[in-house]
Amino acid sequence: MINTIRIKKGLDICLNGDAPKVVKKKEALFYAVRPTDFEGVLPRLDVAEGDKVEAGSVLFHDKHNTELLFTSPVSGTVKEIRRGEKRLLTEIVIQPDGNFTSINFGITDPLKADRSEIIEKLRLSGLWATIRQRPFEIIANPNQTPKAVFVSAFDSAPLAPDCSFIIERNAVMFQNGLNVLSRLAPAVNLNIDAKNHCQALLEMKNAVITMFEGPHPAGNIGTQINRISPINKGEVVWYCNPQDVITIGKLFATGIYDSTRLVAMVGSEVTEPCYLETHTGAQITRFTLNNVSTADKRFISGNVLTGNRIEADGFMGFYDHMLSVIPEGYNHEFLGWLLSGRNKYSSTRTLLFTPLKDKYTINTNLHGGHRAFVVTGEFEKVFPFDIYPLQLIKACMVGDIDLMENLGIYEVAPEDFALCEFIDPSKTDIQQIIKEGLETIRRETI
Repeated sequence: MINTIRIKKGLDICLNGDAPKVVKKKEALFYAVRPTDFEGVLPRLDVAEGDKVEAGSVLFHDKHNTELLFTSPVSGTVKEIRRGEKRLLTEIVIQPDGNFTSINFGITDPLKADRSEIIEKLRLSGLWATIRQRPFEIIANPNQTPKAVFVSAFDSAPLAPDCSFIIERNAVMFQNGLNVLSRLAPAVNLNIDAKNHCQALLEMKNAVITMFEGPHPAGNIGTQINRISPINKGEVVWYCNPQDVITIGKLFATGIYDSTRLVAMVGSEVTEPCYLETHTGAQITRFTLNNVSTADKRFISGNVLTGNRIEADGFMGFYDHMLSVIPEGYNHEFLGWLLSGRNKYSSTRTLLFTPLKDKYTINTNLHGGHRAFVVTGEFEKVFPFDIYPLQLIKACMVGDIDLMENLGIYEVAPEDFALCEFIDPSKTDIQQIIKEGLETIRRETI
């Protein structure tokens, strides 16, 4: 019998521009691996501009852990190595050769291989980076044994891709990926949407299946961990994105690193939203050509609540599976705070003329400036954890480690506070505060 967990607290933000189940194959002009996508990693280069690489060729490694390798998603030539302030390595740009050849890492049956052999294959191929851990939202430590591995087979964020649709197209490889993960931990928890799932998900083996229903953030891995196996101090839980599970399954079934993935191109500024079949780290210029409005717009690698802003010629993040395009919102409203709020979205319907719509178009305007951080009681309505969100935020702001631990800092990540940030009348950058609090704890404990 499959258990069903109902999430009552949260908020579904229904936006215009969701993608129909139409897949278009789009190869990018360039691909890139961004070391800044990997929290806590200090990169050291293993290639130079002009070097030839294959999919699976090592591009850089972690200075603190030389066995942690990061590899090229495609075959081609290292076109450019980009650095930022203080010579921080920001992007390694690959110009593909169109062949998409890969290093052969060998075919392995995960159910017959031992744990060390599986870890070594994932490490050499660069796919160990797809497995992350809570607490701290960093790449998992292979020398630890987690109490469980979590895979969320659905995403409840605004305009998120239909993971069930993606998994159904690759059900065999997804099962093989679950087989791999089952050899790394005592249990694999596969969490699915109670209202929208394919039959293939119900037939998956070597995993404990749990159904979730309710508003966002029901699809967040943090919410699911909190309800199934809360993290206490000293405990570790690993997790992996469903498309990365498919990539892992392909590695063990074919012996090659196949970084093919479906990226949902969504948002009100997209002319024809769709799913794009491409590779990890793709440049978005070919995706957006003649397919976005001419107005000022923001490109976001990821969803509108937690994604990262990128330029019009930017690259998709390593862990991102959607490209969101929304209005930039440069416009200023004269005496906007005195107006009735006509056509403005409100999560609480406190504005007088908030329209009742099935879907909304929202821009990046703050509709106000930063102000005193006040107690409103609204955070608790959208935060489904058994944690006091406001008190934890304040503990992070003052850097009180003991208080952060007592209030449950080990269970959360910045994305878990995205809705709090969205509805916050004080316009506080809450996700950044939580990130800094976690980094403070990590420096003290690791």
